[in-house]
Amino acid sequence: MGIMQIRDVPEETERTLKARAEREGKSLTAYVRDLLNEEAATPTLDEVMAKIATDEPVPYDPDFVRETLREGRR
Repeated sequence: MGIMQIRDVPEETERTLKARAEREGKSLTAYVRDLLNEEAATPTLDEVMAKIATDEPVPYDPDFVRETLREGRR
């Protein structure tokens, strides 16, 4: 596991993060690590769009879609 050091964090930001960590019963390190893991696990819009661009197109029949919608309303 890597080690990160973040410099020049405004005091207000540090106080806010410490308070949030405390409310969740976590250390500041654990809280920030969870935030970073969540951020890294969430794809960016560009990553999502790139993935969509590589997907096979899905053919559909408009009549089938209309009929399925009609059946769902019954």
